Amino acid sequence: MQQVSRIGMDTSKQIFQLHGVNGSEEPVLRKKLRRKEMMKFFEELPPTKVCIEACASSHHWARLLQSFGHEVKLIPPQFVKPYVKRNKNDAADAEAVCEAMSRPTMRFVPVKTAEQQAALMLVGMRERLVRKRTQLSSAIRGYAAEFGITASKGLIRIEELLERVG
Repeated sequence: MQQVSRIGMDTSKQIFQLHGVNGSEEPVLRKKLRRKEMMKFFEELPPTKVCIEACASSHHWARLLQSFGHEVKLIPPQFVKPYVKRNKNDAADAEAVCEAMSRPTMRFVPVKTAEQQAALMLVGMRERLVRKRTQLSSAIRGYAAEFGITASKGLIRIEELLERVG
């Protein structure tokens, strides 16, 4: 295989599509790999620039590839879309990621550490719990109103509403 200067990678649950170019911007790598094959491939590949579309598992893969010595960048999906030249499929997406990475004004997403991701997950879960709690209290207030029982807004008022309903 010729020297690869840049690789665009499209990830999914099981299959990874790679598109690589050399220093002259000529395609020298088009590969479809399974998860285990992908890890072995990148372990054996000399350090190179790899770009991944920022998605659910991209930070994990970025950290893993960085541990193999590669320089990894993440691109938001909306910045990749304009570079898809033909029908949307995994190979075309990998090529578009590779192309988008070459642009001098491209904005990248910083790779998050495992600790940063864990903190963001906790914040996200808390926000979901608060949202669900608000939805439930609004539903209870609405159902009670169907029977002529009303209460002021606020979580503190739900408890007394439940006592009046029960």
